[in-house]
Amino acid sequence: MYRLYTRAGSGGFVVEAAFALAGVPFERIEVVKGVEPPSEFRKISPLGQVPALVLPDGQAMTESAAMCQLIAERHPYARLAPSVDASGRADFLRWMAFLTSVTYPALLREYYAHRYTTDAHGIEAVKAAAIAEAERSFGVVEAALQDRDWLAGTHMSIADVYLLMLAYWHPEPAKLALAWPNIARLCTVLKEDAVLKELNASHAMW
Repeated sequence: MYRLYTRAGSGGFVVEAAFALAGVPFERIEVVKGVEPPSEFRKISPLGQVPALVLPDGQAMTESAAMCQLIAERHPYARLAPSVDASGRADFLRWMAFLTSVTYPALLREYYAHRYTTDAHGIEAVKAAAIAEAERSFGVVEAALQDRDWLAGTHMSIADVYLLMLAYWHPEPAKLALAWPNIARLCTVLKEDAVLKELNASHAMW
């Protein structure tokens, strides 16, 4: 069985969503912030970050996007990603990479600004720049969603769920509807998904 080290409100949300949408059982191991985690967790996540995943064969991995892509590949019936030869595959890979390399780290800089400067007086400046970068990335995604329902192909993929998570990491999620109506439209649909709605009960993402 898969073993997922995670905590509520973290990037583990999208990995749990991938498992739930695919109907794949896994063991959820809570990693409490500020409490020394199990020794196994430190071995597989040297930076002490969640999520971290142990595969059924004992291999371990970090990085939520990589976990989602692996789950999608191993359980293609769930349609978490367009197939390799599908027209939406390129978009899927593009947006998974974009969200994890641009949007995700920008939002982390907002929440953990103290990690990104040695100047105690520079924290607010780091936060301001981080939000500006995150919002610039949302603008790119917003434009891509014009006249289309999903980021990749004609069916919801885990990339859309990834976007949902990041959208609600914005410190002012109410801004969504006004600033990025296409993203808000996608998020509104996903929030009504029974699986994601149930998962949100423990994560309180929205």
